[in-house]
Amino acid sequence: MTTLDHTPALAPLRQARERFLSGRPLPDDVPDEVLAAWRRARFFGVRHDLDGPVHEPELPAESPLLEAARPVLDRIAPALGHSAMLLTDERLRVLWTTGEVPGDDRCRDLSEREVGHNSAALALRTRHRAEVHGPEHFLDVWQDVSAVSVPLLAPDSGQVLGTVTVASALCAGCGPHPGAALAEATATAVEAELLARSRTAERVLLDAYTRAAAHGPARAIVALDGRNRLVSEAAVRLATPQVLAALERSSTSERASGVRPHHDSGAHHDSWPPQDAGCGSVVERSNDTGCSPVVERSHDAGDGPSREQPADAGGGPAVERSYDTGCRAVQEQSYDLTLPDGAGCSAEITPVRHEGRVLGIVAVLQARPAEVPVPRLVPRPALALAGGSVPWRHAVARAVELARVHEPLLLTGERGSGKTALARELLGGTVPLVADAAESPELGVKYSELADSRPLLLRHAERLAQPDVAALNSLLDEHPDVRLLVTYTPGAPPGPCFQRLLDTLAARSVTVPALRERPEDVRELLPVLAPRPAVGQPPLTWTLDALRALEEHPWPGNVTELAHVVRALAEHRRVTGPVRRAELPDPVREGPAARRLSPMEHAERTAILAALRRHGGNKARAAAALGIGRATLYRKLRGYRDVP
Repeated sequence: MTTLDHTPALAPLRQARERFLSGRPLPDDVPDEVLAAWRRARFFGVRHDLDGPVHEPELPAESPLLEAARPVLDRIAPALGHSAMLLTDERLRVLWTTGEVPGDDRCRDLSEREVGHNSAALALRTRHRAEVHGPEHFLDVWQDVSAVSVPLLAPDSGQVLGTVTVASALCAGCGPHPGAALAEATATAVEAELLARSRTAERVLLDAYTRAAAHGPARAIVALDGRNRLVSEAAVRLATPQVLAALERSSTSERASGVRPHHDSGAHHDSWPPQDAGCGSVVERSNDTGCSPVVERSHDAGDGPSREQPADAGGGPAVERSYDTGCRAVQEQSYDLTLPDGAGCSAEITPVRHEGRVLGIVAVLQARPAEVPVPRLVPRPALALAGGSVPWRHAVARAVELARVHEPLLLTGERGSGKTALARELLGGTVPLVADAAESPELGVKYSELADSRPLLLRHAERLAQPDVAALNSLLDEHPDVRLLVTYTPGAPPGPCFQRLLDTLAARSVTVPALRERPEDVRELLPVLAPRPAVGQPPLTWTLDALRALEEHPWPGNVTELAHVVRALAEHRRVTGPVRRAELPDPVREGPAARRLSPMEHAERTAILAALRRHGGNKARAAAALGIGRATLYRKLRGYRDVP
């Protein structure tokens, strides 16, 4: 008996796949998501028979994810039976595998661009458990395979770090996969191991910061580990963006090489093991020095900086410090760092190590005489390019690649996700002709004149009137190389004429990810969205608790909604210091609802939380103010699962 006989539910889908591959018309009952996945595979040029050279991804020399996951995987592997298990990173490169599944000896990159539809790619995109069975796959070699994948999330930021996949022979009835519970348990255990390791790094950096700040509250201290910053109150005015960027480069250089370079003075310096360390978020705490840190997420700023001779004017050895990192005292030599001209301060750097690995640095800032330590205005990164998450980097890179050729380009995504900002950035200094269908559905643009004119930026294409849609189709038929940038927000099903336009632009389209799909970019967007501070005033900073609330919020209005929140706080705050969670709007401060809310439910929840805040949490008074019964208020709060 064949596998097909065991799975009658998949027989129609198997036949539909064969018709798709042969170019014949498809039945109407093919699931939309499966058909879209097959079309993407064809667009990417994936060969369903794996004929031809196979892409071999370049694996990282060291993987903190694999290092944390290996003990868990080794314990679980004996329980797999006839199934196989795979671990991938955030780029879907296979880092570890055990067991046997057809094609696993050739498919070392599970991205859709290489192998088409599969559960790992689906789980990475949706951030939820995903299953793919038999003919839902694009590859021939996986037609008798069922697979379930679970995303691995970073414990501090929620960023997707990779996936765990359990694959087996085709499941009868096409699901649920019998290995789903095992995949979930494995992912939970790996995330617990990542959390334990990140907390160790947090504690080490915080201990080093506390010891450096123990000399008094007037000392300007900055501690960095590549992902987190601890900034004392005295360092806020000195730590301008230029200074922080230089310190980030120093921290990155130390972690990457672990070796201190020799100086021209000939002084001898210790050599460190060239090892990297994974770092987690730092939990904000107070200490007895009165130097409570301002906690920020930092970013890689580029290549390492040049370094000056150690502080000893006679060319002797640098000052040695001892930071007890929780295991044993480690002697580290400090050195002076060369800061940009006009920085207004000097920096003495001491690396922070734990178990032989360089975790970060502690910097002591000192204002230079006759210079006023005020923030300097430096160019900000373009909003359209701010963000380091994998989905955002891939979308921007794809858009930049397509924009090199002066042909139509379609940018799709939710409202407020940054489509227009990205489009303007792609045009560089060229000033486009802008047409907004949201302002006037009947644009009246003479499209025939665009072939030899400046580019057209067409916003809100979903609101175009029928005559303009027909004109655009005619334009693209006659001038397929016209420079046209279109932004489109999916919503209601498009009509046949507009669908034709979308099909024409599909080959040169980029999907801009929603902000909730790249929460790790929130911290990089905040300084770009905030208004520039007045001269002599520190930039807007955030406590770790507030940052986590901003990252956990679903942001239905995406970057536009985040920008409104940041500007309102910057303009209306009456207190100094970092923004705390209590200052955030009610829906952001209280955290997201347990389920996706409709626009009406979202507005209702916002009103309820605002009423509760006005009445000090008294539900009876809040219900009376809203004109509803107390029982109704309780029922709605239980429905949202976020009773304060």
